[in-house]
This record gives sequence, structure tokens and C-alpha cells, in this order.
Amino acid sequence: MLLHCRKFLSLQRGRRITFITQMRTLSSHPEPELKEFLDYIDSLKNYEKSGVPTAAGTDSNQGFDLGRMERLMNRFGNPHSKFKVVHIAGTKGKGSTAAFISNILRTEGYSVGCYTSPHIQTIRERILLGRSGNPVSAKVLNNLFHRIKQNLDQAMREENGRISHFEVFTTMAFILFAEENIDIAVIEAGLGGSRDATNIISSSGLAASVITTVGEEHLAALGGSLETIAMAKAGIIKQSRPLVLGGPFLPHIERIIRDKAEAMDSPVILASDTGNSSTVKSLSILNGRPSQICDIEIQLVKDLKLSCKLIDVKLQMLGSHQLQNAATATCVALCLRYLGWKVSDESIRAGLEQTYLLGRSQFLTSEEADALGLTGATILLDGAHTKESANALVNSIRMAFPEARLAFVVAMANDKDHVGFAREILSGAHVDIVLLTEAAIAGGVTRTTPASLLRNSWIKAYEELGIEIIHDGMAEYRELLKTQTLSYESNLGNDGKTILATESSLKGCLRTANEVLNRRRGDEIGVIVVTGSLHIVSSVLTSLNG
Repeated sequence: MLLHCRKFLSLQRGRRITFITQMRTLSSHPEPELKEFLDYIDSLKNYEKSGVPTAAGTDSNQGFDLGRMERLMNRFGNPHSKFKVVHIAGTKGKGSTAAFISNILRTEGYSVGCYTSPHIQTIRERILLGRSGNPVSAKVLNNLFHRIKQNLDQAMREENGRISHFEVFTTMAFILFAEENIDIAVIEAGLGGSRDATNIISSSGLAASVITTVGEEHLAALGGSLETIAMAKAGIIKQSRPLVLGGPFLPHIERIIRDKAEAMDSPVILASDTGNSSTVKSLSILNGRPSQICDIEIQLVKDLKLSCKLIDVKLQMLGSHQLQNAATATCVALCLRYLGWKVSDESIRAGLEQTYLLGRSQFLTSEEADALGLTGATILLDGAHTKESANALVNSIRMAFPEARLAFVVAMANDKDHVGFAREILSGAHVDIVLLTEAAIAGGVTRTTPASLLRNSWIKAYEELGIEIIHDGMAEYRELLKTQTLSYESNLGNDGKTILATESSLKGCLRTANEVLNRRRGDEIGVIVVTGSLHIVSSVLTSLNG
């Protein structure tokens, strides 16, 4: 595998990688056509920016008012009732699974609408439309906004201004899907499931529901425990409609979901069933980008009988977690086939292989590294922000670069498990330097964690793991800074201790990380990993376009 990665690095230095059309990097420059729309939607309550209230995602008196979304849909002729839906909930893997499913169905020739969140560079990324799978154009989005604005204003008055950013954009997505006359929509729940604005799909409109994983994210908003989170996500299960589970799940969590499915008379397909197997065999290079060569075999006999055997699938989405997402998407495709949709094994394979998402195990090209002033550097962007995704990220790095020297640049939201995230990173690999910074979240700073607080969490993780460090709160660190005028990396470069520091500038973080790796790595590969949220990933990509 290391040989393949060295080959990848040489390719990075000699050529430009072209992203597939569907997920190409979109310009982050202002879009004048959308100014009025963006001003309008940014004036609405945005829980991505402000944080979600306690218990808002639970099926309780404190939960979001789903009736408001139903009234909004009714005002616009119930567009959500005019197409079939695959509805996806889960703590992690929703977006990747949605992308896999959408590409499989497009490959088969279906016109597909895909609705996901958050976006990386432009809000248009959240709505992929038709057979091309391209983001909705600024012109189409702007025209729709002006057509419905008067109705939106009336609805806002009747709802006393309570309609949110997410509710308006979800409404617009559903209207566009109906007007496009799509064959099927793949819809990602925004938060939880039960009270999410997307959960207005009736059983007659639902093709299948999907729950990818259940983990401790948005804990307060979803009831305070893993069990209440599972119950919230199980809220997307509909009467007599099949449920595909990703997993693996803790036994009692799976039981909670299965009990809900049984009560709804819904057949259950478990992608992580012991009868199925998914294996990463090797790492290779596909179109200048690393890919993992995998086997996926589905053999299910409970509830629905499904089978499929795919050998040597070339996944551009790296890591065992992405292989699990691919297996889950395969089960969804087989479920649809069982229900009468035409989906061939060839389309499943091609759809899986074509899928690539920004900010998920994304390596920058040599030209992009040059644009950041980091010529020759290997830079990996990944939006991991939970302890589970941190573990998956480290495992992916170890698979691709088992001997690499690592530098992490991290920014996180304030509602994440910072210590747990740091612990997973540090226990999975030796890290030469961690640089902590800050990134705006949904255009605001309300949920941004100050770098100084992140540092406290990382110090705690280091102490728990017994790892010796030098951090910028130590006298030893300050003395080293004074000894030379070049840069502190000159002093720390050959020391075996891990460096922990805060830095306000993202470019400063990247520059420092690169300098430390250059001094320490010798003949080894050095990898700069930017992670902690999709928002810091977005900041890097935005700097490339600005």
C-alpha cells in the first residue's frame, strides 16, 4: 500500500486532478444572482449557526413543530407527495450514503433529486437535481425564490416569524424536485429524525428509510442519551416500508430501532449482518487519486431476500467507514430492486466507484498545495468531528500512509466531544504537531470553540494517554521560542516530543505544520491533516478560490 501512496504523491506533483462533474469544487466567490435570496434566508433562524435547543429533536412537547412544516408544504401544493423518497437518518455517514445511493440510481438512468447538508462552499450544493447530478444553478434557485417569496412572507406572518432557514430551504428543494419531475429523491435528515423538517414523507411516498449509525452527537438536542438518539432517528420509520440499517450498532440500540420497525410492520435489512462481508483488499490509484479495492458481498435471508456479489470495487471514498457506507447503499439499491425498481449489479458497482465528495478523505492536488504556499506538501482534508469519525480518519491514514509523519490542523464546534476526538487521534497514530485554530460555523462564531479551550481538551487527552508534549502554555516552549530568531520550528524540529500550539491564522497553521514536518520527516512521508469540522475544510477550499 505504501508503494501505491508514493506513486500517488508523484502523480500529485506532476498533474492536475479533475473532479467528476457532480462533486466538482464550486466557486466560493459571491454569487450576485443570489444576493437577495441569501440575504433573506440568512435573516432566518439558523440552528446550524446558533446551535439546536435542548430536546428540540425529540418527539416531545419541546421538539420542533413538524406541523409548521406540514402547513408550509400544504401552502405550496404538497410537492413532497409527488415523488418517491429514500429517507436517511444517522449520526455519521448520511451524506456519503446519500451520494452513493444517488449515483447508483443515476447510473441506472433515473432522474434523482438529492438533498443533503451542510454544504462546503455554496448552499447550492445541498440540492442536486436530475440526471446530471449537478448542484441546482443560481438562476433556477433565484427564479424559484422570487416566485414563492410572497407566499413565504405570508407564511412567515401566520407562523409569527418562526419558520427556520432549514425549513425554507427544505421547502424549496421539494418544490424543485416536484417541478423537475424526478423519479426518486434521496433525502438526508438534518437532525435526528422524528421532528426533522424532512420527516413529512408519508408511508405511501416512502420507498425506504435508512439509519446509518447511532452515536453521541447533538446529545442535548436529542434527549440526552444514546437511547433517546436512537428513538429520534427511528422516527423516520414508516408503516410497512422497509428499513435499511447500516451499523454496526450496540445490541440494545439495534433492539430499540428494531422494536420500532416491528411496531410499524416494517421489514429490516441490516447491512452489517454477519451474512454480509465487506473487505478492503488493497490501495491503488484511480484517475490520479487513491482508491481502495474492495469486495462487497450481500447475502440476506431475513425479512427480504437480497443478494449481490461485487469483486474489486474501486472506491474513491477511503476508509473502512466508507466501505460500510457503500455496503449500506448497496443494500438500499437491492431493496429498491426487490420493490420493483430496475437496478443492475453493474449500476451498483459504477455508482459506488463514481462517488467522490469534497472534504471526505480529500487530498489536495500539487497545484492546490502550491496555491497555499506549501509546494510539495501532502494535504488531507476531512470533516471528521466526532470520536467515531476521528477513529475512522486515523485508520484511513494508517491504511494509506502507515509510516507517515503527521501534522494536524484542527478547529471544532463547541457542541462536540473535544477530548474524545483528541483521544482517538492521539491513540491511533504518532502525531508530530497539533495546531489548534478557529473556523466560522455557518457564517457565524456562536458555535465556534476558542482555540484556547480546544488546547485544554487536547492537553487533557495527552495526559490521559501519557504522551509527552510541549505546548504553548509551558515555560519550556517559551524558552525555545527565545533561543533563535528564525522560527520556533527550528528548535523543535528534531525533538521527539509532540508540539501543541494555538494559532489564529489558518494559513499560519498550515505553514507551521509544513515546516515542522519538513524538519522531522527525513525520508518519511509527511501528511498535513486538516480536520475537526467541514467548516475548516471549507475555509481551506475557499482560500484556494479567493
